[in-house]
Amino acid sequence: MSIKDDKRNVYLVGLMGAGKTTIAKALAKRLAYAFVDSDHEIEARTGVRLPTIFEIEGEEGFRRREAQVIADLARLQGHVVATGGGAVLRPENRQHLQASGFVVYLNVPLQTLCERTRHDRNRPLLQVVDPLGKLRELHAQRDPLYRSIADLVVSGGRITAQSVLQPLLKEMGKA
Repeated sequence: MSIKDDKRNVYLVGLMGAGKTTIAKALAKRLAYAFVDSDHEIEARTGVRLPTIFEIEGEEGFRRREAQVIADLARLQGHVVATGGGAVLRPENRQHLQASGFVVYLNVPLQTLCERTRHDRNRPLLQVVDPLGKLRELHAQRDPLYRSIADLVVSGGRITAQSVLQPLLKEMGKA
């Protein structure tokens, strides 16, 4: 799928710490698209941080809110969206992402993800005794889902906005 002649959204998916927000911001600037982080959008709509939502509503409550945000964003055009790591868990989210845009999966080694997220208290699912073990579990569950909707998979431990931007633009027909 190419977005060469339209303003289809671009969605970045992957586990927490993969660099979705950083790369999405750079891509949005290059494409002259709007940037949205779906987790930040949830916080803006609720007026509270993600850990508070998880504490009060649990993961299921958070996932319901996330599904509404994804559905709303899928109705827009010309946006680069950094999705939450678990956005792919709901079938309706996968359908919305795939149908309304170009999906890029950032596949980063688990050790790198663990290093990037180890001090971040805004990651409720990683507030456990063994964060690397939790990342392994999340990867095993989510990797097939990310791959099932990805138009492009970018893998590696040194994924940066600069190293990804040109191949992404080329693949999207925007280079």
